[in-house]
Amino acid sequence: MIGIIILLFVVLGIILSNGRGSFLIAGFNTKSKEEKEKYDTIALCKFMGKVMFALSASMVLWVISEALEITWLFTVGLVLFIAIMIFMLIYINTGNRFRKWKNRV
Repeated sequence: MIGIIILLFVVLGIILSNGRGSFLIAGFNTKSKEEKEKYDTIALCKFMGKVMFALSASMVLWVISEALEITWLFTVGLVLFIAIMIFMLIYINTGNRFRKWKNRV
């Protein structure tokens, strides 16, 4: 089951890394067209694609920990997963990193 989720994350990472799939980003897809035009959707998609790859890698650690029966590896993967999520939320929500016009409000 986890293998299917990892595969899904990798496929989504590929789609997002190509600068497509902004409709898959929660919150961004509900913005009005005028609000979406204020953002660099390609940069946002590429960043989210990298996040999906990083989350996939942390989940691979879970699979390896089960296969090799190494419990601490699961813990490392879980901590990494949570750290990536926290980093992503802070990085996206602070500053105007993905705005097209950084000097506008």
